[in-house]
Amino acid sequence: MDLLKKLYMISSPSRKEKKMRKFIKDWVARNVPDAIVEQDSAGNVYLTRGKSDTYPCIVAHMDQVQDPHEHDFRVYTVEGKVFGFSPVAMEQRGLGADDKNGIWVALKCLKKYKVMKCCFFVGEEIGCIGSDAADMSFFDDCRWVVQCDRKGGKDLIVEAGMERLCSDEFYEAIHCEQFGYAKASGLMTDVMTLKERGLKVSCINMSCGYYAPHTEKEYTVLSELQNCLKLVENIVEHVTDVYPHERVDSMYDGYGFYGKDDLYGYGGYGSYGGYAQSSHALTEAQELIYEYLWNEPDIPTEELVDMVSDWTGASSWKVRELVEAAKLDFEGYTETQEVYPT
Repeated sequence: MDLLKKLYMISSPSRKEKKMRKFIKDWVARNVPDAIVEQDSAGNVYLTRGKSDTYPCIVAHMDQVQDPHEHDFRVYTVEGKVFGFSPVAMEQRGLGADDKNGIWVALKCLKKYKVMKCCFFVGEEIGCIGSDAADMSFFDDCRWVVQCDRKGGKDLIVEAGMERLCSDEFYEAIHCEQFGYAKASGLMTDVMTLKERGLKVSCINMSCGYYAPHTEKEYTVLSELQNCLKLVENIVEHVTDVYPHERVDSMYDGYGFYGKDDLYGYGGYGSYGGYAQSSHALTEAQELIYEYLWNEPDIPTEELVDMVSDWTGASSWKVRELVEAAKLDFEGYTETQEVYPT
């Protein structure tokens, strides 16, 4: 786990990803010297290994929410859990496992497989800035795109912001249940942005073993991260076809959300009004929710729902779902049990 620890030791707040970017380039030069390394003006890093008509593709983001580490920052492992700690302050510190765990999975696969593409984005935590500026032609010859940027150890995200990310055929080909994963809905991340920008192949996001993201109490369960790697390796080795999938806007017609790409195979989510609503409003609502929670994590749910609904025009019932999901991501703010021994 030497590589993982080295990633955790690098502090990479949003807009300050330079050290992480340099580490990735240096590591690839030493360990995968045949990989082609490119960088765009936004600071995103693109890696291509091997020559093939099509490529498996793994993406991750280089930035973290937590402030820069103190000089005494250390990484410890206790009973299969990894956490950061400041001995001087005698306090736990966030690892930036969101999304260094994803970087770890991508680099491990890049080293293992002779045909592979990886992309590492800047600024995901402040609005998917890197993926919003990414060179979309990089993905033209990809079979599919996988991101490991979800807390926990069992979620396989096939829908984000009411937008379907992959085809049924791709989901069925993964056989994620063999690894303890199950279909789930998620929130904003890079693959959702790529899909909004016209990505024409199936993509997913998946849990990679971190908990209490965006907080100083963040930690990683190693067994869940390793299981995530096994699932991704299984996809690389066995899901070798191209899985086309293009964006379909979900619209609300007064009876429910509809679209030819309905996630659950039925015509909607119930009747809650009489106006049309696109996934753009829900994406905007999601971004506002995170902004509010970051500044005021204890804001009452109904107060936040009212504010975001009024601002974006998104239906309050769907905003409430997004708020409840986002608050789970911020649950580390109210946790009292430390993962390190006293």
